[in-house]
Amino acid sequence: MTAKSRMNVRDVATLVRGEIVGDEDIEIARVAKIEEAAVGDLTFVANPKYEKFLGTTKASAVLVSAQFETSRYRRQPPITFIKVQDPYLAFLKVLKTITRIPDPLPTGVHATAVVDETAKLGSNVALGAHVVVGKNAVIGDNTRISHGSVIGDEVVIGQDCLLYPRVTVYHQCRIGSKVIIHSGAVVGSDGFGFAPQPDGTYEKIPQLGIVMVEDDVEIGANCTIDRATMGQTTIHRGVKLDNLVHIAHNVSVGDHTVIAAQTGISGSTKIGKNCMIAGQVGMVGHIEIADRTIIMAQSGVPKSIAEPGKTYFGYPAKEHGRALRIEAALRSLPELVQEVRELQKRVEALRDRIEQKDV
Repeated sequence: MTAKSRMNVRDVATLVRGEIVGDEDIEIARVAKIEEAAVGDLTFVANPKYEKFLGTTKASAVLVSAQFETSRYRRQPPITFIKVQDPYLAFLKVLKTITRIPDPLPTGVHATAVVDETAKLGSNVALGAHVVVGKNAVIGDNTRISHGSVIGDEVVIGQDCLLYPRVTVYHQCRIGSKVIIHSGAVVGSDGFGFAPQPDGTYEKIPQLGIVMVEDDVEIGANCTIDRATMGQTTIHRGVKLDNLVHIAHNVSVGDHTVIAAQTGISGSTKIGKNCMIAGQVGMVGHIEIADRTIIMAQSGVPKSIAEPGKTYFGYPAKEHGRALRIEAALRSLPELVQEVRELQKRVEALRDRIEQKDV
């Protein structure tokens, strides 16, 4: 949809299928966070903790949930509400409609791109400055690869992909369709495989597999995904990786799993479908994580999680409720230690009195 420079509240409500409470003719020129919004801005409230800004925001209109009681916020000048099923998703829809998003990716094949004569480019492929495409590589229709990226020999990339500047895809790796890879990401680097020798040195184990990235995946900036020792490292359909995520050799990440920044997944671990893994999580190798598992930030996962749909936290990671109880107990330890010491003193004093009576 082409971005519009301005909309009125009526246009917004039609776009997001919302119910207007207030003035439907107010013009909306921008979108903004509720605490920063000015006259002419549209904002939203999806989290109750932001309701406190409704009394002071200068926004001209606010997206709220269908259950929101707008009558609680009568003020001058009045504020216009648009009731929707999901304020956040509605806000995103307006954001994409009203905001012009610059397109930094190239069109056409730049004169400095180096494409091997055996490579096959689909229709409407775009290659930026100094892009290198190796022998027998295949790039699908409408895929755009930005400046300084390197596509190795025998790589296959599907249709409608976006590769930002300085992406490297090593030889023989496979990228599906509608995949987005951000700057600095490396797909197919060697797995960390070294065999210790009797003399204390290490011999490199050949990394002969590939990386398979399926359709609709997004890979953040400076992610590294190692190729398999044998077989393949697999990033399944719909996976979203934040910046600075490391996926080791032979890992499998299940459909529609999301992984936040600075998480590291050790070799041969298998992560299920629809999991949510927060930032700075670490997982040992050769374990399995059940579908719909949530692992909270900075947790360490030392063993498999077999039961789906549970939340884990801590190091080592434990079920969330148990982890919170343990954390609460730890915070009480100084007082508990003091109580134990006082009890010890009283027991010792009582023992002394008994012994004196016996004498």
